[in-house]
Amino acid sequence: MTRWEPLLEQLVDGRYTQLVARAMLLCSSRTDAEDLVQDALLSTFSGRARFASVAEAEQYVRRAIVSRFIDGTRKRGRERALAEQVGQVPLGAIPSSGGVADRLEAALAQLSPRQRACVVLRYLDDAPVRDTAALLGVSDGAVKRYTADGLRTLNALLGTQATVDDHTVQVLTSQRSVHGA
Repeated sequence: MTRWEPLLEQLVDGRYTQLVARAMLLCSSRTDAEDLVQDALLSTFSGRARFASVAEAEQYVRRAIVSRFIDGTRKRGRERALAEQVGQVPLGAIPSSGGVADRLEAALAQLSPRQRACVVLRYLDDAPVRDTAALLGVSDGAVKRYTADGLRTLNALLGTQATVDDHTVQVLTSQRSVHGA
């Protein structure tokens, strides 16, 4: 057994479910999320990266998940644009059954990859602006802009009025007020 194999086993045994859950915030299906985590694990542990702890390896895998998601979304976007240009694939709204979770997933899918990553990292993963910027390799200002644009789009799609402060998103609907971190 090589030096990294026990670390990989510990990470998968102890944190795989949580990594898939985080990836599901980016992907629309569990299968896609599992594939994303597998790709991130493979890229993380097939390289020359050395980790001192499981926590350090997990942070690296989390970054790889976001990077793989953005790369994959860009690729699919280019393929979709090419197919639409040729006239083979019509644009259409994402169908949903109307539940809150389904509506949120469909709305998140309408965001650009960077907007979606910023919204998920900032408000569902509770990452500070600086950490989100470092993770995505962009400036703090870009994170704020992508987040604001993403929330504006989500408001339009969901019929909500989300307001943003440094730590929370407050979503106001006509029926109730819900606070999320």
